[in-house]
Amino acid sequence: MEAPQKNLALDLVRVTEAAALACARWLGKGDKISADQAAVDAMRLSFNTLEIEGQIMIGEGEKDDAPMLYAGEKLGLGHGPKVDIAVDPLEGTNLLANGRPNAISVVGVAPAGAMFDPGPSYYMQKLVVPSKAKDVVDIEAPTGHNLKLIARALDKDVDDLVVFVLDKPRHKKLISEIREAGARIQLHTDGDITGSLMAIDPRCEVDVMMGTGGTPEGVLSAIAIRIMGGEMFAKLDPQKQKEKNALSEFGMDIRRVLTVSDLVKSDDLFFAATGISGGTFLKGVTYHGHGAETSSLVMRGKTGTIRYVEAIHNWETLMRISAVEYD
Repeated sequence: MEAPQKNLALDLVRVTEAAALACARWLGKGDKISADQAAVDAMRLSFNTLEIEGQIMIGEGEKDDAPMLYAGEKLGLGHGPKVDIAVDPLEGTNLLANGRPNAISVVGVAPAGAMFDPGPSYYMQKLVVPSKAKDVVDIEAPTGHNLKLIARALDKDVDDLVVFVLDKPRHKKLISEIREAGARIQLHTDGDITGSLMAIDPRCEVDVMMGTGGTPEGVLSAIAIRIMGGEMFAKLDPQKQKEKNALSEFGMDIRRVLTVSDLVKSDDLFFAATGISGGTFLKGVTYHGHGAETSSLVMRGKTGTIRYVEAIHNWETLMRISAVEYD
């Protein structure tokens, strides 16, 4: 038997809380770049207080020319466990800028060398299901067939199912197929990490996520999915010829079906997410005159422990020690 070890996830939630508190001020103000910059700056500052020797494997900024915590960047104090880090300081920049729900701040950590390197891949097709349905689906099977099998595994009728789909032109055919099968749909403009988490969280009404979203977001989602016992089947899905050519040069096979075990090769995982704009998954940041409240999800893979953390932040005491200007 092992003695209890330090739960890094409880440090990571401070990182996502910092990013959420810093950028939620931009809710509905139409300035996604400033919001993302605030989240990035707070997250970097918070990460660099942790006793880890970390390197970002899944960063952000390259695809949409946003402020960056870039792949290859070193984080932490430079001593402690060597870890791969996946970050999305503000998942759903457009959601926050337009005052829409379900923007979150997310981080995941795995032992060094455990994370899949997405290389030049920006997009992947994903099928995310909870644990009861992970052994019955096939990402290459017809949509209606998969929905029937998922419904049976969950002891539901197909018309009971709720499918999370990004509301993008590329999903016109998929949406038609889901409707033809009789399942219900939640259409979201952005946020496929949130969609993946909703599909595996028993508290949420979403039963499955389908469609093409970001590859970095897929790897980050895989950390949480593996901890919670769900499954994601994925295939790289380049949207432009330039991306397809780059994948070929990188030696990546777009025909290969990937699972969470391919995307993150360890159970020694840590994950944290904090709500920014209020939504069905996590409550958003609520500001008061002298502080704020946050809602977070914290997970540790080795023990399978999942925590929901409600935190109250007091500006008067917090700002005595914090270099982040929250108020």
